Amino acid sequence: MAVRDTDLIQAWINVLKLSKLAKGDAVTVLTSDHTHPQTLRCAITAATMLGAVVSRLDLPPVNAEKSLSRDPLAYLGTTPLTGNRPAIAALKASDLVLDLMTLLFSPEQHEILQGGGKILLAVEPPEVLLRMVPTQEDHVRTQAAAALLKQARQMRVTSAAGTDLRCPLGQYPCVSEYGFVDEPGRWDHWPSGFTFTWPNEGETQGTIVLSKGDILLPMKSYVGETITLTVKNGFVTDISGGVEAQMLSEYIESFDDPEAYAISHIGWGLQKRAYWSTLGLYDREATIGMDARAVSGNFLFSLGPNNEAGGSRTTACHIDVPMRRCDVYLDDLQVVADGKVVESTLLQSEAVS
Repeated sequence: MAVRDTDLIQAWINVLKLSKLAKGDAVTVLTSDHTHPQTLRCAITAATMLGAVVSRLDLPPVNAEKSLSRDPLAYLGTTPLTGNRPAIAALKASDLVLDLMTLLFSPEQHEILQGGGKILLAVEPPEVLLRMVPTQEDHVRTQAAAALLKQARQMRVTSAAGTDLRCPLGQYPCVSEYGFVDEPGRWDHWPSGFTFTWPNEGETQGTIVLSKGDILLPMKSYVGETITLTVKNGFVTDISGGVEAQMLSEYIESFDDPEAYAISHIGWGLQKRAYWSTLGLYDREATIGMDARAVSGNFLFSLGPNNEAGGSRTTACHIDVPMRRCDVYLDDLQVVADGKVVESTLLQSEAVS
C-alpha cells in the first residue's frame, strides 16, 4: 500500500537526525532516471525543514549495453560519475550525499568518503523504507555482532542441506550496516541491519548447498531446486544441479571474468522488521531485495568484487545469496542456529560493548 508524504517526510527527518545533519550543512541528492519521485521529494523536504542547503544532482544512466537487467546492482564499477569531474567535485563539497541512484563499488564513491563526506543510499520503495526506519537499537545490535566478528579468526557455515563452508578471517575489515551515517566518511544503506566481512584472500574452502526457498540476487528469485557450489581456494570451481544451476552459471559466464567466481562478503542478517516473503510481493524492477539481505538469521554470501574492503577485485559481476536455516559459527561461538540469531550471544556482546 502507498504511504503518505507526511509519514515518509517524518521518516527522513528521523534518519537525517540520526545522521547528525546540522543546520547549514550541504546536502546533495543524487538521482537518475529510476529514482522514486516520492522518495526524492520527501528527502528534499525533510532536509530543507532541518535547515540544510539542498541541491539535486541528476545524472544519466550508464551500462545499458552491458547489463543483463535493469537492476542497479546487475553491473558494477562504471557509474554515471565515472570521468565526471564536475559532479564528483560537487559531491565532495557536500557534507551529506543522499544516494537515490545507487553508487556502489566505484572509485568515485571511495573518493567522496575519503574526503570525509557521508553517503546514505536509499533506493527501496517508500513503504519498505517506512517499515524499516533505522533506530539506535539497530546500531547497537549490528555493532554487537561486529564486535564478535572482529575477534574471530574463522567463520564456519553448515546446514542440514549439506553446506559446510570454512572462511578464514582477519585480512579485511568488519562492516555493520544499520541505516544511517553518524560519522564522517561513513557509507550506509537505508534499509539494512546486518554485519559482514570478507574472508582472507584465496583461503575459503568447502561446499555451499542452496535449497528450495533460498534467494538469488540480483535475479530476485527464490531457489526452486538444489544448487551445489564447490569452493576451493576462495573461488567457486563448480556449480552443479538442474536448470537453475545452469542459469546461474550462464549469468556469471556472461561477464567473462574469472574474478566473478570469487567469494566476496559473508555475514548474517539482524533486522527483525525484514521478511523473507517480501521479495515475492514485488515486481522484479520495483526492489533490490533488501529484506532478503537483512532478515534476521539469514546467512548471506556473495560472489564478485572486494574493492569496497580495500581489495583488488573490481569485477562488474556481483551476486548476493541470502540463505535460510544455516548454522553460523565464529570460531567455536555459534551466532546463528538453524536460521535464527542466537540472541543470548548477541546480548552478551552488547553488554561487553
